[in-house]
Amino acid sequence: MTLENGVRVFAGIMVLVSVGLTAFVHSGFIWFTVFIGFNLIQSAFTGICPARTILSKLGLS
Repeated sequence: MTLENGVRVFAGIMVLVSVGLTAFVHSGFIWFTVFIGFNLIQSAFTGICPARTILSKLGLS
């Protein structure tokens, strides 16, 4: 798996987890989903992606 695909999988999992937490635990978790969305937008403009850094340190290339 490439690093770019790994980031997409990670982002998708995080969105699904945050929506699940919002639906089944507490409605306040919607802010976690919002945070993920803003992080995806800022990474598109700045090229800075924390998930990419973490996944590359874990060995994905």
